[in-house]
Amino acid sequence: MRSIRAAATGAVTLSLVLAATACGGGSSSGGGSNDSPKTLTYWASNQGASIAVDQQVLQPELDKFQKQTGIKVKLEVVPWTDLLNRILTATTSGQGPDVLNIGNSWSASLQATGALLPWDTGNFAKIGGKDRFVDSALGSTGAAGKDPAAVPLYSMAYALYYNKKIFADAGIGQPPATWDELVADGKKIQARGKSALGAEGSNPSENIHHVFVFAKQRGADFFTADGKPDFTDPKVVDAVKSYVDLMAKDKVIPTGDAEYAQNQSVSDFAKGKQAMLLWQSASANLKSQGMSEDAYGIAPVPVISGTPGPGTQVDSMVAGINLAVFKNTHNLDGATKFVKFMTSDEEQKVLNKAYSTIPPVKSAQADPAFSTPANTVLKNAFTTSAAALPQVASESQFETAVGTAVKDLFADAAAGRAVTTDSVKAALQKAQQQMPAA
Repeated sequence: MRSIRAAATGAVTLSLVLAATACGGGSSSGGGSNDSPKTLTYWASNQGASIAVDQQVLQPELDKFQKQTGIKVKLEVVPWTDLLNRILTATTSGQGPDVLNIGNSWSASLQATGALLPWDTGNFAKIGGKDRFVDSALGSTGAAGKDPAAVPLYSMAYALYYNKKIFADAGIGQPPATWDELVADGKKIQARGKSALGAEGSNPSENIHHVFVFAKQRGADFFTADGKPDFTDPKVVDAVKSYVDLMAKDKVIPTGDAEYAQNQSVSDFAKGKQAMLLWQSASANLKSQGMSEDAYGIAPVPVISGTPGPGTQVDSMVAGINLAVFKNTHNLDGATKFVKFMTSDEEQKVLNKAYSTIPPVKSAQADPAFSTPANTVLKNAFTTSAAALPQVASESQFETAVGTAVKDLFADAAAGRAVTTDSVKAALQKAQQQMPAA
């Protein structure tokens, strides 16, 4: 999922409570209809450097779909800062689009509202079958044992982007493979007057992505095996503290980044203001901001020791965008045709090239365009060393509560207030108290 500012916990909780009784729309049963067979509304997430870029990428493809089917698609690109709240409002009011993009980590939460079309065997058959999609992408489409709530559209993984010139000037011959190496390299870079590592400290979901990986590398999770919050597990506390300590203790993340929430760290990297960036599939964004592909390298996200892989060697969350259909759509057949179109081999190649993402469709992923050195790093991470965020109904509340706790801890670090094991545990305990009762 792209970086977002998550919605307020209260709004999320209220939406989940109300959604089960608010499915109005295309039919009296809330099961959809074909009352408007010539139009579709589509909420697309902001994947490019701007909404204008997304419109330039998507509109020609939507025109192509209209030419093939006679169905006109009304496009709205929704900023990540608004998307989750917009979706949750739609689940309670029944007044939403026909088709929409969702961050894949929201799949289980939105599935629990009952507002999205389940992708059972029959529905998957209409778009070519479930086996067209890679398993890691399907792992973030809803709760285990239930029909997926959405279909994978774009796949992403985190990588370490590094500025080659800044590294060379600091006498660093290769990117860091461990966190200790990253801190040591960061100090060399700072000695040359450059910032070491960027972060989006005020972005709750970006915070979640990183502390989730830090927890996995310590053999921990934020939930128990039966789906209950366990935010104060000592290993989780250590994971969160270690991430915030990159600013508070190690000083490799600038204190100003505590206020970043709108991808400013990507812009800083593109402008040569900082040496390293931990980001999801950033190449297209960097190119749009004028950074040459020759100016940076891409490497796996560091681990504590060893090399990336499964278990405690996880170095990325399974990132990506899924395509969902509101169950009460007024053009059920058209929405299904649109999902089939967007996940076709041809469109998967067009769209994922435009966004420097990885196709979740196996046959499209095999295209040589996705075998560049940068894409190889991302594909390897996605398929071998990434883990899905918890596919539990309260996942979106988790992002808000814990992500905001990390945001507040970054604010403490930026202000010079001590970030201790006790203060981290207290912040996580407060976050856990905000979670809905089981």
